Amino acid sequence: MRSTLFHFELKSCPSSYNPKHNNELYNFRARGLVTRASADSSDNLEPFAPLQFESPVGQLLEQISNTHPHLLPAAIDQQLENLQTARDAQKESWISSHDSLYKRIAEIKEKEKRTALEEIIYCSVVHRFLENNISMIPKISATSDPTGRVDLWPNQELKLEAVHSPEAFEMIQSHLSLVLGDRLVGPLQTIVQISKIKLGKLYAASIMYGYFLKRVDERFQLERSMGTLPKDFGKAKSFDEPSSTNKLWDPDSLITVRDYDESYNDSDYLDTGDGKSFRLRAYVMQLDAETLQRLATVRSKEALSLIEKQTQALFGRPDIRVADDGSIETSNDELLSLTFSGLTMLVLEAVAFGSFLWDKENYVESKYPFLND
Repeated sequence: MRSTLFHFELKSCPSSYNPKHNNELYNFRARGLVTRASADSSDNLEPFAPLQFESPVGQLLEQISNTHPHLLPAAIDQQLENLQTARDAQKESWISSHDSLYKRIAEIKEKEKRTALEEIIYCSVVHRFLENNISMIPKISATSDPTGRVDLWPNQELKLEAVHSPEAFEMIQSHLSLVLGDRLVGPLQTIVQISKIKLGKLYAASIMYGYFLKRVDERFQLERSMGTLPKDFGKAKSFDEPSSTNKLWDPDSLITVRDYDESYNDSDYLDTGDGKSFRLRAYVMQLDAETLQRLATVRSKEALSLIEKQTQALFGRPDIRVADDGSIETSNDELLSLTFSGLTMLVLEAVAFGSFLWDKENYVESKYPFLND
């Protein structure tokens, strides 16, 4: 499942955005709102999110979020409507012209629209953090702390836990135990040193875990509400997570399926009022390998790109090269000092980001279909 579950160096789609070409993409109808947002803006505002926006669309939404956050959902809907209008106009133009120059212009516009779409999805995800009064972790950088700690952000574990269903959080706790191993029961203020690149890989993989978990939890909650959860799966396949002997957990082993010959115990059930039914973990255990693979796949190039960009916004872009002897070298890797509490916060934020990404990918698809492009 390497190709589906985790890519730290994903293929991104960076592009410069020329507003002269695509005014229709970011021309927000409420001109008075844009004027007021500009008047109230300040260089002293806290960053909206770690990611630096490339497109005028993303920059506009960031400005609105900083000055009029309650208007951000309407602004996002307007930008999606503008994208759809631009798509319809492009289709009409394509019918009337097939020359090579026009094709080149169309390709440039398509890249610009893809960047705008990514940043609309990203702003939607960040807005979910704001709705839950959660401040996102800023870019990881050296600090003046005497111990060298980089995790000086506020503790928001309870808020990050609350965004998940109780069943999903049970599985997130298992995920955390794999990250911290036996040290989860130790002092959370213990400082450890971890490779920045390894920590970035863990963060990106945890986003994908959150994406998968939200997707399968939605399916589980729907079947439970409809009363279609099986009462007994009998012998099934097991959702097997990697052994905690791995110090920082191999993200390539996020989900594997193996034969399972034991019976379920009482902890795998929940009481639904008319008898026992399976918890989310046991529900995942009975999924066949093909279904599990499909649920673990990130559906859009935009979502994959955002996972990469969010990770690089926090940890920087790794400088990776292959040496003459075939070994892989990273010239800009470094050891980071942080507490187990800070590590827990990073993982919980990443899982929440993945969960919100699944939600907002669906929402944007309902307004501006793009998954089959």
